Amino acid sequence: MTGASADESESSGAGTGGPNEEFVRLFTTVQRPLYMTILPMVHSPADAEEVLQEANVVILSKWAQFHSGTNFLAWARAIARLEVLRFRRRSFHRVQLLDDDVMELIAEKLEAEQLDLDEHREALVQCVGRLRQADQDLIRRRYAAGSSGDRVAGELGRPANSVYQSLGRIRRMLVECVRRRLAGGGAT
Repeated sequence: MTGASADESESSGAGTGGPNEEFVRLFTTVQRPLYMTILPMVHSPADAEEVLQEANVVILSKWAQFHSGTNFLAWARAIARLEVLRFRRRSFHRVQLLDDDVMELIAEKLEAEQLDLDEHREALVQCVGRLRQADQDLIRRRYAAGSSGDRVAGELGRPANSVYQSLGRIRRMLVECVRRRLAGGGAT
């Protein structure tokens, strides 16, 4: 095997016996959304944790079946829903408050809300990209770094009131930009 093909094999996860870096990153980022998908279907945080762990085992065992570039969360949610059904069958002696049809409707609603959230997030990313560089920097300092407005003001040597006014102006611009993008199918 040449050096290049060994590198390709290593980066794709092939031949290593385990998930590649992209899969692991996606896997870790969907844990909370998966839990929030499972919880209303099982009614108990402890049961939701149990089902999530079972779903994680299946997801990790099927890592090679995931196609890069497709919707990882939707794929993982489908597995989680099957694990919820399996859990419910095992737990038939317990009182079930929701039948499977209602549970499926809840799952579909959660998925639709996630798609809506994804659209909003994409619009926000595009709108932030259209801001002046100084405004982008201010947003990054405040939100990406998790700093307070007062701290950002200190870092920039500006009065705190000035920073808060700028942040308010930028937020209003972003809200309007996102609203226009969503209403116009992406146009600003």
